[in-house]
Amino acid sequence: MNDIVEQDEAGHETARYVSTNDGDRIDVIKPSVKASIWTQLLAVFLPAGYPNSVTNDYMWYQIYDSLQAFSSSIAGLLASRAVLEGVGVGDATASPTAAMLLTILQESMGRIATILFAHKLGTSLEPECKMYRLAADVFNDTALVFDCLSPALPKSSRVLLLSFSSILRALCGVAAGSSKASLSAHFAKWGNLGELNAKDSSQETVISLLGMLVGSVVVAYVSSPLATWTCLVMLLSIHLGTNHAAVRSVSMRSLNRQRANIVLSHLLASKRALTPEEVSFQERIFERDGVLRWQGSVPIARASIGVSLQSLLHSLGPAHNVTGAIRDKQSILQRLVRTFDKEDYLLWYDAPQKAAFIVLKEAATPGAQIKAWALSLLVAHRFSEDDATAAVADKTLYLLEVLLMELTNQWDKCIERMKTAGWDVDVANLETASDTTRIRHQGMNDESAKTRT
Repeated sequence: MNDIVEQDEAGHETARYVSTNDGDRIDVIKPSVKASIWTQLLAVFLPAGYPNSVTNDYMWYQIYDSLQAFSSSIAGLLASRAVLEGVGVGDATASPTAAMLLTILQESMGRIATILFAHKLGTSLEPECKMYRLAADVFNDTALVFDCLSPALPKSSRVLLLSFSSILRALCGVAAGSSKASLSAHFAKWGNLGELNAKDSSQETVISLLGMLVGSVVVAYVSSPLATWTCLVMLLSIHLGTNHAAVRSVSMRSLNRQRANIVLSHLLASKRALTPEEVSFQERIFERDGVLRWQGSVPIARASIGVSLQSLLHSLGPAHNVTGAIRDKQSILQRLVRTFDKEDYLLWYDAPQKAAFIVLKEAATPGAQIKAWALSLLVAHRFSEDDATAAVADKTLYLLEVLLMELTNQWDKCIERMKTAGWDVDVANLETASDTTRIRHQGMNDESAKTRT
């Protein structure tokens, strides 16, 4: 007797094929227990193969995301009513042309803001997707508050306020769209990004419909200013609270600057790599860019990665007013080049300013970037312990050489421990600036840099 079991993408048995020993008959046995109507309904809105096709944090994120979308839909209706009232709906003296021109102004301001925001912060949206996901809703809720304030203002001030509201919505659109794309890529274990986004759109459609249905009742019964503002504050509180819970529930597996601080400092101190779930509990949603912390302590320094060689040189001494040349009396640059000859980066620590400068070479890999960040964290930690804020260059160079050797000797084991803990060390989300550079070393006196666009 031979049995062949057929399963769907989620691992549920769909059929069992049983053949006799001589193979002249095959029986098809269907499962006796069929999926409930509720399970079949959920399958319409969940990715194929759920829960195996997505990460463990997907469901909690979607629950909180649905709650925030529901409250935002109702709050949006209250704000829309206020805007209509402000442009003169119900007022016989109001001009349709003025309302149309106001709409054109709002759309123009919003689109210009979209272009500028995407250009300025485009590269930082993926590394800091959790922060920008929450920031997007802060922008949106602020715009809703401005909309509700608009009817109480004079016409000139109302135009300015509504235009600023449109700018905030544009910022929300860029931040939310980019951060959602990064989160979706994180959730899609099987590379099913397209289907996951499609199902997410289906979920949002249903939640928005429910929000509009409930919101129509709310708008009909909530009309006084006091009741409107009370309801709006309550809805926006729920909106921001559930959004905060949503991003807190996500355990990203790539290392951005903050997660690198937590993972690397703990790993170098205790020889154990924290898991993404452990790090998510310690992670701050809003963190200062480039700050260095040792095991969650107060900031001990700041670091910049992917900076130009000129930025590093400026930390060595002032530039000439006319030529821009920098006097390097102690040949620090040449000594740095020799120290990091076998590395894909250069690193200098400015002790008085408590600032680390990481210049990446042309062949710098994600692993090299993570190692450079680990070294900057080690150097900053050592200086913070010694309280050597006025260290001379010789001491800094000596410390860089010693710590680089110590780190190199244990780096392979560190990488293995991070991989075992669940971290993706083949992706480095450490660069957040749009003007990061690479250098190609052609000789001791010839450093050519090229800007990555």
